[in-house]
Amino acid sequence: MSGRRAFLAGALALPIAARAEGVWDAVVDPATGTLGAALAEAERAGRPFRILLRPGIFTEKLTVRAPGVTIQGSPGTVLQYGTAAGTPRPGGGSWGTGGSGTLTIAAKGVTLRGLTIRNSFDYIGARRDGAGNGAQAVALAIGRGADRTVVDRCTLLGYQDTFYLHTRTLVTGTRIVGGVDFIFGGAAAWFEGCEVVTRNVPGAEGFGFVAAPSTPAAQEFGLVFSRCRLTREPGVPDHSAWLGRPWRAGGNMALLGQAAFLDCWMDAHVRREGWTWMGYKGPEGEQRRLTPPEARLREFGTMGPGAGPASEDRRLLTAEEARRFTRSNVIGF
Repeated sequence: MSGRRAFLAGALALPIAARAEGVWDAVVDPATGTLGAALAEAERAGRPFRILLRPGIFTEKLTVRAPGVTIQGSPGTVLQYGTAAGTPRPGGGSWGTGGSGTLTIAAKGVTLRGLTIRNSFDYIGARRDGAGNGAQAVALAIGRGADRTVVDRCTLLGYQDTFYLHTRTLVTGTRIVGGVDFIFGGAAAWFEGCEVVTRNVPGAEGFGFVAAPSTPAAQEFGLVFSRCRLTREPGVPDHSAWLGRPWRAGGNMALLGQAAFLDCWMDAHVRREGWTWMGYKGPEGEQRRLTPPEARLREFGTMGPGAGPASEDRRLLTAEEARRFTRSNVIGF
């Protein structure tokens, strides 16, 4: 038996019928194999590679490094891990926000479908114990080398910094759950028909921020939500959550966050003011604020009890301006 056949028949438990169909390169049952082993095989294959995950829990912290990989979940497939920014890293130091992800995409043309991806770090416990600093815990990170990623009909679960995006990404029919800056980064990303859920945090005075774009000023589009629903968990009060705030990461003056909600329905937990400021350190180390009027935070055609009136901080696009916000213009695919 060749090395490849042995790998598929053993670690991946590939059914003969599935292999004969030619649909999947690997079928993984969490009782007998790992997604990590399948991803290693994808790297060796050097071609587009399709992986089917059977129902169950995969407790793995992984990076996809092979381009053209498709990972398809089954009903009940969960990928989870519990690393936060402040979690000690093997070899010294801590993981940091960028290293905390349960799943990190670091290659082009990767597709994720039907997966639940969860960062299981105990955020509630960290708050209760006064250890909230370093509690950023990413579920899914789209790295700088991961152009043209597709996330379709997935569920992403976290509290702070659930979904970190660096480059062009299409997100469709996906449920994204979090509390603080839980969709963030400098990517041009198109979210279509998604549910964006604000989590209940016991004892919290406010219930966070949906988006924290760190878009380069030279980049026209950032985090764009089209026909999405902004909902909340039970216990999240009315007028308690911001649509977002502009993130000038590292005090980089070349960043000027861009985000837009187009034809989205918003529940009453969204604050009437919509957007708020975010602090950063200026070139001389002084503390500054980047405010909504300075940034590029916009809405068009929003509906529901959270759709507030236009104001200095809550800017509305004109119909002509809104026509520029198409999937093709935003991400080009």
